[in-house]
Amino acid sequence: MQNIVIAKTYRFVPPRFSPFWARIIQWYLPTYLRKSFGITSWECVGADRLMASLEAGAGVLLASNHCRPCDPMVLGLLARQVARPFHVMASWHLFMQNPVQSFLLPRIGGFSVYREGLDRESLKCATRILAEARFPLAIFPEGFVTRNNDRLLHLMDGVAFLARSAAKQRAAAPLPGKVVVHPVFVRYFFEGDLAATLTPVLQEIEARLSWQPQSQLPLRERIVKAGHALLGLKEIEYLGAPQSGDARERLPHLLDHLLEPLQQEWTGGRREPDPMTRIKRLRAAIVPDIIHSELIEAERARRWRQLADLYVAQQLHCYSGDYLADAPTPERLLETVERYEEDLTDNARPHPPLHAVISVGKAIEATPTRDRSADSDPIANELRGQLETMLEESKTRRRT
Repeated sequence: MQNIVIAKTYRFVPPRFSPFWARIIQWYLPTYLRKSFGITSWECVGADRLMASLEAGAGVLLASNHCRPCDPMVLGLLARQVARPFHVMASWHLFMQNPVQSFLLPRIGGFSVYREGLDRESLKCATRILAEARFPLAIFPEGFVTRNNDRLLHLMDGVAFLARSAAKQRAAAPLPGKVVVHPVFVRYFFEGDLAATLTPVLQEIEARLSWQPQSQLPLRERIVKAGHALLGLKEIEYLGAPQSGDARERLPHLLDHLLEPLQQEWTGGRREPDPMTRIKRLRAAIVPDIIHSELIEAERARRWRQLADLYVAQQLHCYSGDYLADAPTPERLLETVERYEEDLTDNARPHPPLHAVISVGKAIEATPTRDRSADSDPIANELRGQLETMLEESKTRRRT
């Protein structure tokens, strides 16, 4: 389990933007992305839309998909393109990983948000950044790294609320101005030898399963077979035996088996429609007592096991039973194997060469108030619609 829950009292980490450190990081960014994440080339599409909003003096909220851990750094390439640094709202655990990261993140515009509860300080900071309209603010409404570049998962609430709060603040300022939301879709294309890249990883996974290398199988079938084995092991752990049916049935069944007992204990059986909203609500209920209460060791260990189960549920939510159906793209095969490796080891090695395409959507203007007669939020609807359209359009940008 990755260290995403920190058993310490939360303290908001504000941005401490430093032009010096921002220039250093921008200079080193391409090298860092190549060495750490395998990104060897990139292009920005629609950056002129963002430039137009900046030149008009608007407060800009960038709402991006989040399919890879490097997405915040990749948005730094867009910042280079428009010659304007970005602020980034980032989960608090990222500020607690190591001293270097803790030092640099605030100085290049990052500030923390507490995912296990309501973080008023973070919301105030984000609203102020948008209202001041000095630098754009980037957020990731999917809420976590999905490793689904071909699918857009549920978007968490907050984008429309944040944009409207800033719009209300700007409207009351001596020099009022607009606040806009720009959807951003990041697409990665693998441009190398897929079989040569994935074979060493698959061999390691098969060795963990005590298998001989399954080199007699075509690559897709080899990946699917490993996935069925890994799912079966989790079913043995939690259900006592591998289950029948295909992955489209087995994945949600195991997910519900993990979440429903916890919901009965912690949220009175309340069930949200989206798995990540369910997981977030449960974490928010479990974590505070671990931090603030004097629990006996057995009870503390039980709650950490529950958090580990929630982590497994989050990872299961990222898998789709038909992601490798028909003729999957090289990127779908790559993402799936990376997800296997990350679930087994907490890390996935870089797989160059990757080409990143950063697409900027049309500006969505935020009004200070919402039309309550509407069934759903128009900002959220427009954001989702543009991101889904950009997802489809980005598929055509593969280089030949």
